[in-house]
Amino acid sequence: KLIFALVPPTEYCGGWLCFFIALAMIGCVTIIIGDLASLLGCSMQISDLQTAITLVAMGTSLPDTFASRTAALQDEYADASIGNVTGSNSVNVFLGIGLPWMIGAIYWQVIGPTDAWKAKYPDLLSVYPDGGFIVRSTGLAFSVAVFSCCAVVCFAILIARRQFLGGELGGPKTLQYVSGGVLGCLWALYIGLSIWNDSQGS
Repeated sequence: KLIFALVPPTEYCGGWLCFFIALAMIGCVTIIIGDLASLLGCSMQISDLQTAITLVAMGTSLPDTFASRTAALQDEYADASIGNVTGSNSVNVFLGIGLPWMIGAIYWQVIGPTDAWKAKYPDLLSVYPDGGFIVRSTGLAFSVAVFSCCAVVCFAILIARRQFLGGELGGPKTLQYVSGGVLGCLWALYIGLSIWNDSQGS
């Protein structure tokens, strides 16, 4: 709280100064949480994939969760809370992955195949004699497939709530708990199947 007290009020520069400084501080906190989660997974001897989809994902997504909860409680409509989730994941996928991969591809295109690169990827040297940015994947395809299926079910629930309850959020308490329980089970199903597939591969 002491560090975030340095965020200037919204009266300066039309609120943009507050926005960018707060965004930078949230990014720093997210980096720290992600690194601590990775170190915890390493000390517990959990594979990189399992650490990424559990500890790191929860550590970096909790701020979004609390922001969505606050938006759901304060706003009249569900647009802000649901838009926060979809927008955050869009940034993670398109910018969080695309930008580092683009920088890595440009770097290795300029540097070329070093001795360390040749020693790490001897099987790819004949395919990419000029070097390149290599990202190996083991269980990513299965994990993304499971996630996509769970996402389709999630959207179906939101559409059904809109159709029968008049909105994505709210409604009778019983149905709120049922919806929340189903979504929680989807998350547990995704985690369980991804860990199972990773364990089968290892």
